[in-house]
Amino acid sequence: MKKITIAIDGFSSTGKSTVAKQLAKALGYVYVDSGAMYRAVTLYAMQKKIIAKDQFEIEKLISELDSLTIGFKYNDNLGFAEMFLNGVNVEHDIRTLEVSQWVSQVAEISEVRRMLVLQQQKMGKEKGVVMDGRDIGTVVFPDAELKFFMTASAETRAKRRYKELLERNESVSYEDVLKNVESRDLIDSTREDSPLMKAEDAIEIDNSNLSLEAQFKKLYALAQQAIQNQ
Repeated sequence: MKKITIAIDGFSSTGKSTVAKQLAKALGYVYVDSGAMYRAVTLYAMQKKIIAKDQFEIEKLISELDSLTIGFKYNDNLGFAEMFLNGVNVEHDIRTLEVSQWVSQVAEISEVRRMLVLQQQKMGKEKGVVMDGRDIGTVVFPDAELKFFMTASAETRAKRRYKELLERNESVSYEDVLKNVESRDLIDSTREDSPLMKAEDAIEIDNSNLSLEAQFKKLYALAQQAIQNQ
């Protein structure tokens, strides 16, 4: 059966990664979390003190991009690929609220986007891939056979993200999480380079009131249909 490319875009904390992993596993496809790649660059900038409160040395970050090694390594025990930065497993480190506070600003930089988009396109060259992010259906894979655009209210997404962070034993407040969600929405949607937007041929999924199971079944049925139509 012919394989396709599935692009899943949408706002932060809409569960893109969760359903993308489910789809990839069910279809026997490769899953790629493009957001993890931007988070890895952000973590590097934080570690090198390139970005901090009231400070962002953009040109310094750009000058050091060639020295970064960003890639995924599959973990058999977990059942998904983890992010590695310069040979170090940073899967847990990139998921903090602190990284979330800066990632949209790093993702605005055209040089960062060009570097990562090229890597993402190589990953999906042979198709059979499910990739989620902000510009997958519009920039990375504009010819993807199936595109989804995930959305939900900011309050619903903040509650999900807050619960997730608490489960990771992070000390955060719901108010800070909601503020971060709204801030990222604004930056992602208004940046000049590859802003977050729904592709014309994308199927919009509002999962504000959908369970994870119901959401997966809906997307899986649409994926099966798209594959059969090839």
